[in-house]
Amino acid sequence: MDKQDELRRQRQNLKEEMEAADRAGIQHAGEAGRKRQVEVDGPAARLRDRNSPGPDLSMVMDIPVRLTLEVGGSDMPIRDLLQLHQGAIVELDRMAGEPLDVMANGTLIARGEVVVIEDKLGIRLTEVVSQAERLQSLR
Repeated sequence: MDKQDELRRQRQNLKEEMEAADRAGIQHAGEAGRKRQVEVDGPAARLRDRNSPGPDLSMVMDIPVRLTLEVGGSDMPIRDLLQLHQGAIVELDRMAGEPLDVMANGTLIARGEVVVIEDKLGIRLTEVVSQAERLQSLR
């Protein structure tokens, strides 16, 4: 719970900083006497403003992401699942040697192959999924 509380606090602080920056930007624009209208809708205004620098991603770089590897899967009725015992073999829907799916928080981001590094398993990425393919998988 401590990590979650800390993340909530960080999110709240970020929100307050963004709101303060929006208020300061609106006040500054009014003080400068500019004739262009200043948008008041907060973060969306900054994203639309082409003159502003790119978004600062430093705030999200420490957010934890769960990385999982999917070897394959199998559909079976509960009757068969309950009959499994130690040493039982379950046939998966992938062929041997086929790349594994690399998922970040349940979203496919890459494919790769298993490697062994000093008695530990790892994965070598062989393909990074395109942004279009990632968006399609979310639908």
